[in-house]
Amino acid sequence: MSRRAFTVSAPGRICLFGEHQDYLGLPVIAAAINRRIRAEVQFSCDGHRLHIDMPDINDRMTLDPSQEQQYTRARDYLRAGVNVLLREGARFPYGASIRITSDIPMQAGVSSSSAMVVMWLRALCEMAETPMNPDPETLARWGHRTEVLEFKEPGGMMDHFCAALGGVLYIDTIPPYRAERLPIQLRGLVLADSLQPKATVEVLASRRHDVTEGIALLQERMPHFDLHTTPLEEAEEALKHLPARNARRVRANLINRDLTRRALQLLRNDQWSPQVLGDLLIAHHAQLRDGLEVSTPKIERMLEAALRAGALGGKVNGSGGGGCLFAYAPGREQEVVEAFKSAGGDAWHVRVDTGVRLE
Repeated sequence: MSRRAFTVSAPGRICLFGEHQDYLGLPVIAAAINRRIRAEVQFSCDGHRLHIDMPDINDRMTLDPSQEQQYTRARDYLRAGVNVLLREGARFPYGASIRITSDIPMQAGVSSSSAMVVMWLRALCEMAETPMNPDPETLARWGHRTEVLEFKEPGGMMDHFCAALGGVLYIDTIPPYRAERLPIQLRGLVLADSLQPKATVEVLASRRHDVTEGIALLQERMPHFDLHTTPLEEAEEALKHLPARNARRVRANLINRDLTRRALQLLRNDQWSPQVLGDLLIAHHAQLRDGLEVSTPKIERMLEAALRAGALGGKVNGSGGGGCLFAYAPGREQEVVEAFKSAGGDAWHVRVDTGVRLE
């Protein structure tokens, strides 16, 4: 066996603006961060078999990628990745031992599953009989196919674009999806894990139901209402006649839609203000807390501690109800790390990072 061992990795991500907006087709601004998942690949002479060790979750798996995979577990992403690339014409005649490890907080809103999928696809491309070198956007689309379409689940491409392209991205979440890299240097990010488990599927399903029901009720009173274009001021009178919870959810999404637009204008400006960015993050979090109700008392205590320690802003990250949050604290990163830890969580100074890569 003459093929060389290699390592491939992909990043987790934070959502700066547009949280709980992507499933409505509204745009988001997100950033890849330097918490990464890695696969170390050693080729072997064991036929076609891939022996996969995942010590972080105490799991092992053996695959024969020479044939279509039958799924044996929910969200069987490793087998799904093989199937997607087999359909793209890849062939895998070599055996390998693969060790997958990660320093991305798991099931905490930092996109660990999408990072794993994109990383795995890039590793498979390198293991193919004729190595494949897809461009990052193609890899992101394969990732979406593997994680979402293969299992007939709802979901957009924010996480896959971040894992594949890296950097700070403005993402159009309406199919066929599009990502624009924002040419900014964003420093001073601190990621924190509340260490509270979260129920991602349940939280997303509940909020999505409330918002879509609210939009339908609003359109009965305002037939011309358009989530993308109708100003909040025009909708306010009709919102007063909706059930309180639906009205609260829809209003929060309209406010966050406009905050995302303001943030995009800010970040496209060479002279953007860190203080204004911090204020926008705080305003976005307020809607997630009060309108969509996806924060928790512990996350609030942690964010308050970060602001007292010098952070300019911050917000819950991901679906909420637990999991992660982040603070924007240029020049005060270490103080904010300690503040998050003192409030009962774990925390890391993170930076914007590249997308999937061979290391």
